[in-house]
Amino acid sequence: MITPQQVETMIKAELPDAQVQVQDLTGGGDHYQVTVVSSQFASKGLVQQHQLVYGALRQAMSTEAIHALALKTYTPEAWQATAAS
Repeated sequence: MITPQQVETMIKAELPDAQVQVQDLTGGGDHYQVTVVSSQFASKGLVQQHQLVYGALRQAMSTEAIHALALKTYTPEAWQATAAS
């Protein structure tokens, strides 16, 4: 089992400027919904953005500490646009 705080810490280790929201979807510590906002996503496509986050979580996912991950990624500008609408 891995905690939401541990997920956040792993992501921030790779994306230091990231704002990270982690929600445990089942309460079992292995199914998460994660929203990440980072300037490092600028000029990257959605797949590349997700690859950056998966890279940060590679160890936890390879050991199946994280079994399922619903991922949403945004640049700061895109995040502000969604917050404004």
